[in-house]
Amino acid sequence: MLASPRTRFSSLVLISLFVLGLAAILPRPAAAQDDEDPPGRVGRLNYMQGSVSYQVSGDQDWVQADPNRPLTTGDNLWVDQNSRGEVHVGSTAIRLSSQTGISFLTLDDRTVQLQLAQGAIEVHVRRLDPGDDFEIDTPNLAFTIDRSGEYVIRTDPDGDTTSIIVREGSGEVTGGGDSWELRPGQLYTFRGTDELSYDAYGAPGYDDFENWCESRDQRENASLSARYVSRDVDGYYDLDDYGDWRNDSDYGPVWVPRGVAEGWAPYQVGHWVYVAPWGWTWVDSEPWGFAPFHYGRWVFVGGYWGWVPGPIVVRPVYAPALVAFVGGGGFSVSVGFGGGLAGVAWFPLGPRDVYVPGYRCSQRYVQNVNVTNTRVIKVTEVTNVYNTVIVNRDRTVINNYTYARNDRAVTVVNRDTFVNARPVSTARVRVSVDQIRNARPVDNAPVAPTRTSYISSTAKVVNTRPAVPFAQRSVVARLTPKAERPVVQPSQNRPGYQPFGKQGNQGDRGADRNVDRANRGGNVQGQGQGNVQQQPPPQSQQQPVGRGNPPPPNPPSGNVQQGQQQGQGQQQSRDGYRPFQKPDNANNPPQGNVDNRNRGGQNTNQNQNTNQSQTDQRPQYRYAPPSKAHDENYDVHPPLNQQQTQQQNQQQTRQEQKQDQHQERQEQKQERQQQKQDDKSKDEKH
Repeated sequence: MLASPRTRFSSLVLISLFVLGLAAILPRPAAAQDDEDPPGRVGRLNYMQGSVSYQVSGDQDWVQADPNRPLTTGDNLWVDQNSRGEVHVGSTAIRLSSQTGISFLTLDDRTVQLQLAQGAIEVHVRRLDPGDDFEIDTPNLAFTIDRSGEYVIRTDPDGDTTSIIVREGSGEVTGGGDSWELRPGQLYTFRGTDELSYDAYGAPGYDDFENWCESRDQRENASLSARYVSRDVDGYYDLDDYGDWRNDSDYGPVWVPRGVAEGWAPYQVGHWVYVAPWGWTWVDSEPWGFAPFHYGRWVFVGGYWGWVPGPIVVRPVYAPALVAFVGGGGFSVSVGFGGGLAGVAWFPLGPRDVYVPGYRCSQRYVQNVNVTNTRVIKVTEVTNVYNTVIVNRDRTVINNYTYARNDRAVTVVNRDTFVNARPVSTARVRVSVDQIRNARPVDNAPVAPTRTSYISSTAKVVNTRPAVPFAQRSVVARLTPKAERPVVQPSQNRPGYQPFGKQGNQGDRGADRNVDRANRGGNVQGQGQGNVQQQPPPQSQQQPVGRGNPPPPNPPSGNVQQGQQQGQGQQQSRDGYRPFQKPDNANNPPQGNVDNRNRGGQNTNQNQNTNQSQTDQRPQYRYAPPSKAHDENYDVHPPLNQQQTQQQNQQQTRQEQKQDQHQERQEQKQERQQQKQDDKSKDEKH
């Protein structure tokens, strides 16, 4: 049906307003530096059992949790009585027991910082890259994970007791002015706030909660989809139960969902929400609907839609929705619905379509978010689109997107449905080929969010919430959180590193431990957006080397105090541990030995001038391809309880073999003795 002159005039007005608004929201290339890029990963509540609720950053209400809504810095999660939950951040799983509350204090490319307000969590870190930080903060201590492994952390509601079981891996506890190294196979209990006391025991057996955690691990380990999808793509394990893998001659492995309705297309069953800093984000309603809508691409082949994952790489970049919105021509992003309403339209990107983010980001980000999510786009193609669309603002190159004029792919809803996070499937308006013939793709929907845009309209406000709001709970933290919290920084009155079995002040061992962490964690310069609190040392001591810093240059061999030489035999046996050797110039540390990541700290004027000079003379960006991922890169193994059973069986077998060998030797000995006696008797007879 042809539009009336009044409708056409209204459309032209809306188009003009849209173009003006679009110019305001598009990334400005001159200012889009790497430090403005959004994080390449998010959290996801991928499993709920019982009553689980969340509170999004900046909101006061606790609502029933949505398993596919991305979680990021400032978001809070509560698992009520007789309930459980599981959160993923890439390949890392965080399992929550009954009456447990956590908050994401910081979540970006280099830092995962959790507040455990109360309750119990099990953290399985499958991969920890050099220079990354993973910290769990409780009311009386900060626990920093050093390497991949499995950890159980419990905190009582009163906040003065925290226990940590290190099943695998290692870490460091900081609190009450002291720090302790935690080793695998042990249970550690810390009591107190201003000063901590501790007990250390052998790790106990598995309880029901840990047995459940191990069953969840085994499900991920055995996932068929891990053959086709990186383990850093959250939700790959959900694909096994809801679809099938097929091979396409053009695109390779393609995952096809089962049980979808006739005429179904991607990005039609779910709703939109506004999540900073990305903006409009798709939240799918299907139980498998996370990975296929934030990674990879969709393709329509053989009469059905299939999901084409990107290459199997480490750290593929998360996207809020791999779609393009529709605008311009006779269609416009604002389609008239009558009655003063307007609509919003979008379609999924195909494997050869370059995703152009509608939020501020750098060229590096645009290349990474594309190359890690499709196999058939080259870096040069992404660069050309970036320069054409973002730098020169010429969108003719994206007018030929695969599904821009496909009436089965384009989804249209009224503005009220879009902005108020209402379900799309019940409000979708079908369009004809003629209506979208002149459609032009654009980067973003020029629709300003309202308060209801941040949470689904169907989300139910619940009373299952923590007794004390997380934002009012004090938390001990080594890193400075991005989320606002009443943070207690570890005291510097008694700096020291205490290996278990030794008590009291260890002098300069606090600095020694930091250097050891730098040696094992790698020196990453100028990366990440997290903030590390630069803690001022006492005047009588040298400045500790920050995490991620190199040790002082060329420490002379043998320049170790006698007191430091004692008691280090156990630490030296630890894989990767290198005792610190204090150089002659320790009281005058060399200039430039500062934390290059500078998370929250202040640079000297000299460093500021240097950084400014480097920015002014910034070289042309050269793209570095992402690393390919293999299971060897991740902590993938049978459940630990099965490992222990296997070890016990092997040990029992060895003991039985030893007993058999011993018995056989005894029998042989008796036979020899008997033979000697027989021979002696024969000799006597003769």
